[in-house]
Amino acid sequence: MSTSPRTPIYKSLFVQVMVGLVLGIVLGTLTPNFAIGLKFFSDAFLKLISMIVAPIVFCVVVHGIAGAGDLKKVGRVGGKALIYFEVMTTIALAVGLILAFVLRPGVGMNINTASLNASALNTYTDNAHKLHGGGIGGFVLNIIPTTAFDALARNDVLQVLFFAIIFGISLSLVGETAQPVTDLIEIISKVLFRGMGLIIRLAPLGVLGAVAYTVGQYGIGSLEQLASLVAVFWISVAVFVVVVLGTIMKATAGLNILRFLNYFREELTIVLATASSDAVLPQIMRKLERMGVKPSVVGLVIPTGYSFNLDAFSIYLTLAVVFIAQATNTPLSLGDLFLVLGISLVTSKGAHGVPGSAIVILAATLNAVPAIPVIGLVLVLSVDWFIGMARALGNLIGNCVATVVIAAWEKELDVSLAHKVLSGDVTIDLTTDAPPSVQPAE
Repeated sequence: MSTSPRTPIYKSLFVQVMVGLVLGIVLGTLTPNFAIGLKFFSDAFLKLISMIVAPIVFCVVVHGIAGAGDLKKVGRVGGKALIYFEVMTTIALAVGLILAFVLRPGVGMNINTASLNASALNTYTDNAHKLHGGGIGGFVLNIIPTTAFDALARNDVLQVLFFAIIFGISLSLVGETAQPVTDLIEIISKVLFRGMGLIIRLAPLGVLGAVAYTVGQYGIGSLEQLASLVAVFWISVAVFVVVVLGTIMKATAGLNILRFLNYFREELTIVLATASSDAVLPQIMRKLERMGVKPSVVGLVIPTGYSFNLDAFSIYLTLAVVFIAQATNTPLSLGDLFLVLGISLVTSKGAHGVPGSAIVILAATLNAVPAIPVIGLVLVLSVDWFIGMARALGNLIGNCVATVVIAAWEKELDVSLAHKVLSGDVTIDLTTDAPPSVQPAE
């Protein structure tokens, strides 16, 4: 590998994003009305990313399956991923439940449910009834797209993934005759990733708009009323990431979770500001490949995890349910707690991409647990954006760790390269197709 000079600090995407973050806070504080108008920067950036997510997922998954050659291996990776997702979801739900009882964020609020305004929940509870009423059958049918073009047009990642798996398997079965199609998809993938590299340079403006709007709209002091819930949730996600995910990653791949987080610092900062993990889906797939994870594993695990591996979301479900019970002085029996866990295992799936998904899924969960008043959802509406930041961060980190862990199990991880990349000895540049380069000595 060839050496490359260090990039000037002002050209660093992380530094530019941090400048956008700080400037957004300043503008939101000093000129709130003007700052609220800057939201279009964030909206435009997210639309640009959304424009390219579905085709990238399709190309990566199809090429990964067709290039893997061994369909049994593809099935094995998918099976291990689903088992891992279910185990981690259960652990995350338990973490939220335990920390809610240990830290007791809702105790002492003594909320009278009769004083809460139910009108704010009309849209959410209506959608929750629809979601819950569909059951498992409705969820499975929703995975199958009406047409492949419809799935791409609506940017439904799970439906795109479903079609991509079928298409990739079909290419693999056809064999050598279909090789030109496989090569074409690989070329299109490279073009899309180059386009993603151009779009991601606009991330500082997206962060500026998102943060300026949030601070201008809600104010710095908007967390005071429900600060305990926000703080407990952030603590819960941090504990889960560092302790649970960190231990699993160290045991399976020998990698340090803190160095891993530092490697994704630009992406995590963007997610923190926009409260959306969609904003970084293409580049995290690319960065995982560049650190030594085989594309076939990345292409299967990441898109699937976006719908089935929502670790932080799972923590939020049980934590919020217990918080509402504590705040409204609603006693919970052991049977109620087990019911919450069981229902949450089902309702936590497929939340990605649903507008207001956190409140909708939480409403669906509470509708199945009659002991807890659904009207208590009003309590968490005002801080859902701030909690959403940690949800998006935790979900993204959980999926990145899952990809590395499953790759390590499958011997599809270049551990030596991963260690060099995470330690900073090897640098990557997502804007080119150049291979990782060795960082020159000081």
